[in-house]
Amino acid sequence: MSAPRHSRFEAVRLRLESFEPGAGWRLWLYEFALFGFKQAWACLFGALMLALLLATHLFYPDSAALYRYDFLTLCALAIQIAMLAFRLETWAEAKVILLFHIVGTVMELFKTAAGSWVYPEPSVLHIGGVPLFSGFMYASVGSYIARVWRIFDFRYTAYPPRWATYALAAAIYANFFAHHWLPDARYVLFAVTVLLFARTRIHFRNWRDHRWMPLLLGQFLVALFIWLAENIATFANAWTYPNQAAGWQMVGPGKLGSWFLLMLISFVLVSLVSPIRPPGDKRGDESEGERI
Repeated sequence: MSAPRHSRFEAVRLRLESFEPGAGWRLWLYEFALFGFKQAWACLFGALMLALLLATHLFYPDSAALYRYDFLTLCALAIQIAMLAFRLETWAEAKVILLFHIVGTVMELFKTAAGSWVYPEPSVLHIGGVPLFSGFMYASVGSYIARVWRIFDFRYTAYPPRWATYALAAAIYANFFAHHWLPDARYVLFAVTVLLFARTRIHFRNWRDHRWMPLLLGQFLVALFIWLAENIATFANAWTYPNQAAGWQMVGPGKLGSWFLLMLISFVLVSLVSPIRPPGDKRGDESEGERI
């Protein structure tokens, strides 16, 4: 039996987009609710992981035979398998999650060895000082971008040359490692990012018509959301920074810059498997749907 071509969400999405709420404030309210629903669906993997971090921090018994970090790893695997089995996620999205898991784990191994942050609790399922659930936290970012790209039918104008975006992403990733020995080049990377994407608009379809916003603004808003989620994760003792060793305190706003740059890497990686299409391009609009 061949695998189904679409996720279960596509049928729900098509019904919601075909609904006629009327005009005026009814249409505005419906679009607002629809936007929230689509965003929540795109965040599903990350939201479940964040809920698990918080719930286990508050309620996981200290006397349990299974370490909390190992429980989180097994839960992340179970969520991934269930989402595929029930067609809540496509195979293409699962491949993106695997790619981000690898990229994130490599960075985690280096950063924990350098003392940038630590995982204070014991575990069996780990590589070096990095519990395996941590890779799923990076993967949740990739999952969100891949899903929101498809759900909102992203289109782009004034998109920079692809080779330039690949080079920028590679330079950002290298700087996450190299700044431990060389001068931090993040401000140069910020400048190059603005230079490349200043004119780029992202067009997204919520109900039926595409609207647009500056791509850099959209990426900053997502980075802000991730920074807020990171504060919840560190409160839940998922990992701790050196200044949190004596007790939890908010992650400084300076981390927003790091998340913004990581967003660029994430976005470029997803662009490897998702099309960069201009507004008005009708190729495969509904037939592509939520294809696996």
